[in-house]
Amino acid sequence: MSDPELDPTKVTNQPSLTSSTGRIWLVMGGLFALIAAGVLIWLLPLPPHGLAGVALAIVVLLYAAMVITQLLTRRGRARLGILAALMLSIAAVALVSILIIAASQVRA
Repeated sequence: MSDPELDPTKVTNQPSLTSSTGRIWLVMGGLFALIAAGVLIWLLPLPPHGLAGVALAIVVLLYAAMVITQLLTRRGRARLGILAALMLSIAAVALVSILIIAASQVRA
């Protein structure tokens, strides 16, 4: 039986989480942040007022944290894991805020 740690199809053994430079995480995180920012800017005038603005600020800060992580941490699994978590956080913040704004638009 083969060692599960050496299984190349296991998610945690993928090159993007083991040996990548991290540049792809910055590119994809930038695209996520750009799309999220575009949608959130469009939603700024809708209630609950301020939610889209706060979410937009958080998305920008999370992407800035990605850039800082890329510049200040050593190359390896830890950096790639942090970049992945930050990118997922961008998506989560944008999705949750958009869903809250959309739900507030429903009239009974």
